[in-house]
Amino acid sequence: MGRDSPRGRCALLALCSALLLLAAPARPAWAAPVEDGLLSNGDFETAPAGGFVKSASVAEGASSIPGWTINGTVELISSGQHQGGMILIVPQGDHAVRLGNDASVGQVVEVEKGSEYAITFSAARTCAQLESLNVSVLGGVSQTVDLQTLYNIEGWDAYALAFQATDEQAHIQFMNPGMEDDPTCGPILDNVAIKKLFTPDKPKDNVVLNGDFEEGPWMFPNTSFGVLLPTNLDEQTSAIPGWMIESNRAVRFIDSDEYKVPQGKRAIELLSGKEGIISQMVETTPQKEYSLTFTLGTAGDSCQPPMAIMAFAGDQAQNFHYSPMGNATSQAANVTFMARAERTRVAFYSVYYNTRSDDHSSLCGPVIDDVRVWGLNAAAGLKASVGLVLGIVCMVSMVLL
Repeated sequence: MGRDSPRGRCALLALCSALLLLAAPARPAWAAPVEDGLLSNGDFETAPAGGFVKSASVAEGASSIPGWTINGTVELISSGQHQGGMILIVPQGDHAVRLGNDASVGQVVEVEKGSEYAITFSAARTCAQLESLNVSVLGGVSQTVDLQTLYNIEGWDAYALAFQATDEQAHIQFMNPGMEDDPTCGPILDNVAIKKLFTPDKPKDNVVLNGDFEEGPWMFPNTSFGVLLPTNLDEQTSAIPGWMIESNRAVRFIDSDEYKVPQGKRAIELLSGKEGIISQMVETTPQKEYSLTFTLGTAGDSCQPPMAIMAFAGDQAQNFHYSPMGNATSQAANVTFMARAERTRVAFYSVYYNTRSDDHSSLCGPVIDDVRVWGLNAAAGLKASVGLVLGIVCMVSMVLL
């Protein structure tokens, strides 16, 4: 059979195709295409080979926990499981993992190179002392989150961090950086999810990016604790696009399914007084007057008064006490300032350290939403003042009626 015959050409084409397939870089079988929501077995509810075994430490390897690679001593725990004199906390569902000293779990996901993503996860402590969880993405973010039982009485919280994809695959890893004397200690991890972030278009009449907080990390349905946003000083890569968390303590990202939100679906609850600051650098024209407006409200989570917010705009600072009129659950606030540079910082924190009246220990605070900054001239300033007065008159009329 000649090479130029039809059968010979087909055989040669098949051989070349096979060689090309062999030469092509192979993707790992465990690199699942990523979609918004839980990672592959992100809730650890898929049983390993042999099924779930109570109080079982799993060995290192790619198949010990389906979907995850294991390093060090990782324990797959069950809801209600006792360890010593403690009941181990499983944030949601029936199973989670506990990371021993210097142990980690990781997963590779396919992502869009150059895009930004937010990772949401639930975590808890097993011992009274401080425990931490290091979250890293190869070539991207690496941050250690301190797990503190300050924000609710359930013993666990949901957290979110952001990263920019530097390749078409992202290796996400959770590691216990501690070396505890007690081997039964170590952070518990559950409910790992991912969400691709989009930067909202900047409105023509507002220089604040994502001022309504509608764009943010994945939030699990039927979760009444929101998502905590730990320290993040990188405005370019943030779980809340455009915003920085420039404080030692977290702020809480909330939604209208479980909380009262002044406008839309999402908002920010400020916690921990001056230790919970959210800020943004906005574009301004030097020597031009601007107005910062925002909505101040309550999350409806039994937070004890008084509640107040300190608002910063350039060299201006002003506090606003939450004192809605009648049955209103939010109120408008305004700060006028003169820009001194091409970029101006706007920031907010809670004046007080508030706790919930139903447990007197969980931190809570005022809510901010609908943050706007726009330039003023004489006519615009008069218009804004008249609008504010008319708004107050309408609110008073509603109360009297």
